[in-house]
Amino acid sequence: HLVESGGGLVQPGGSLTLSCVVSGLEITFLRMGWYRQIPGQERELVADMERSGEENYSNAVKGRFTISRDIAKNTFFLRMNNLQPEDAAVYYCNTAPWPRHDLWGQGSRVAVSS
Repeated sequence: HLVESGGGLVQPGGSLTLSCVVSGLEITFLRMGWYRQIPGQERELVADMERSGEENYSNAVKGRFTISRDIAKNTFFLRMNNLQPEDAAVYYCNTAPWPRHDLWGQGSRVAVSS
């Protein structure tokens, strides 16, 4: 399963790094992504990493967020810089671009406020 952590409250312009510990699956065989859900909206894919290591980003976060992985720790990360109020959401990791419904975790909440 997947366990996300690292969220919190930051001021606009601040940074956070989210972690996603993967168990039961080998991340080298998976295309994994970070999703977010803003209240009242559908969950959206904001970043993913292909098995090759190639990174993909939505236009909303390109240039500010960076996805990475630690294969030895079977863990994914999302470094988020220059956070803005519109980035406030619950962030989840899952397979990409089609998430597996049986893998959704509790997510990690990010709040951005001055």
